[in-house]
Amino acid sequence: MMRGLPPLNALRAFEAAARRLSFTRAAEELSVTQAAISHHIKVLEEDLGFRLFRRINNTLILTEKGEAYLPSVRQAFELLCEGTDAVQEHRAFQSLTLSVLPNFALRWLVPRLAEFQRDNPRIEMRLLTAYRGTDFLREDIDAAIRLGADWPDLNADYLFGSAMFPVCSPELLAHHPLDKPRDLAKHTLLHVCGAPGDWPLWLAAARAPEVAADRGASFDTYALAMEAASHGCGVAMALSAFVQEDLASGRLVAPFSLRVEHSEAWYFLWPKARTSHKVSLFRSWLLARAGRTRASIGHPVAASAAR
Repeated sequence: MMRGLPPLNALRAFEAAARRLSFTRAAEELSVTQAAISHHIKVLEEDLGFRLFRRINNTLILTEKGEAYLPSVRQAFELLCEGTDAVQEHRAFQSLTLSVLPNFALRWLVPRLAEFQRDNPRIEMRLLTAYRGTDFLREDIDAAIRLGADWPDLNADYLFGSAMFPVCSPELLAHHPLDKPRDLAKHTLLHVCGAPGDWPLWLAAARAPEVAADRGASFDTYALAMEAASHGCGVAMALSAFVQEDLASGRLVAPFSLRVEHSEAWYFLWPKARTSHKVSLFRSWLLARAGRTRASIGHPVAASAAR
């Protein structure tokens, strides 16, 4: 016989408060009062025989035992949700929450997302952009896409890497030709704030020390830098995976053949403790589309000279 378990509402209150580290936000999520959350937590702590939370300088944190208990509670709720989804074949829609880097979302995923939605009409995508790392226990997300290579605590699928090279609008190139890399000294360089090493790395490979790599305008994302380049604001450093359509349409042109490999690659991540049918469907589609991108951009290799 299964031994007595803590009240379900108390466990729900604990999971929400632990994920958000706030009784107020947990109350808003569960549509109850903050006093109700406090009561549920007190009941659960009395049932368990130990404290789950403590406050330091008005900041709510989990105790050591609370940290140890949270993964089991979260996994139990995930299993309940998956089991419910499995038996409710008539259920109209499921929501899939994906955390994505802004550049990947704007320059690669969103232009292709209609295909997935068309093939999977019962899955409603919820796309959240974020620069930070991924904590699946704290954040209400099903999967994520991040740059990097080392993900020991997560399932990780390699999507693709990329190569860097300058791009500009065809109108800019027509009025101010770029025959050799050193000609970039006469142009405005467009930078991405989070990637200050892009231009120095490419210019070093191009053997163009006379070009000042730190001058020019800066933008928050590659997407903004590409948009500025397309409107003739200067020459931007592009990533091959993000500009295939722009190059094919002629919106942007690449004046040099030199490609320098980017140091990081994109990965699809999801927790090892849980895999749902909706995540599996999206993963299969994503890996297939990423395979097409790998085939189209080839394997980036740093060359020793441009053009």
